[in-house]
Amino acid sequence: MITEQDVYRIGQLTRTHGVKGELSCTFTDDVWDRADADYVFLLLDGCYIPFFFEEWRFRSDSVCLFKFRDIDTIEQAEELCGAEVWFPHALTPDATDAGVSDMPLRRLTGYAVVADGERIGEIESVDDSTANVLFVLSDGRLIPAAEPFITSIDAQDRIVYMTLPEGLLDQ
Repeated sequence: MITEQDVYRIGQLTRTHGVKGELSCTFTDDVWDRADADYVFLLLDGCYIPFFFEEWRFRSDSVCLFKFRDIDTIEQAEELCGAEVWFPHALTPDATDAGVSDMPLRRLTGYAVVADGERIGEIESVDDSTANVLFVLSDGRLIPAAEPFITSIDAQDRIVYMTLPEGLLDQ
C-alpha cells in the first residue's frame, strides 16, 4: 500500500482539456526536469492510485496536459478533476545521493525540522514566491530554506537538520 511517505505532492488536476480525456494539471513542482516517469499517483478517496501516461506535454511554466491510459472521454476525465497529483519518491534522486542542493525543496513537505538539536516543527509548505525560499511550519512560522542553514536531510526518518542564526526563532 502506498503512503504519503512514498510520494510527494506536485500539483492538482484542475479541468478537462478537449473531448478525448486529457486533463490540465497545475503543478507546484516541475519534477520532469530531474526525473522521468511513466505514471503519477492521484489521491482519490484517500488512496494513492497510479495512473499511467499515454502522453503528456507542457502547456505553460505551471501547467501540464496529461492523457492517461484508459481515460478516453471527457466524462471519465471529469471524474478526476480536483484530484491531487503525487510523484513517487523512488523515481527522483534521493537526498542522501544527490546532496542538499539537488533535492527539490517541495519534497520536504511533511518533514520535521530539527534546529540546533531541538525539534521546532513540521514543514507544512514551501514558499518560493520570492528569491528567498522559506519553509512554512505548521504553526505558521517562516524559516529560510537556504542551503547554508540545512546541515543534513534524513530522508528515511523525514527530518531536516538545520543550524539557524541566533535569534531567528525569537518572537
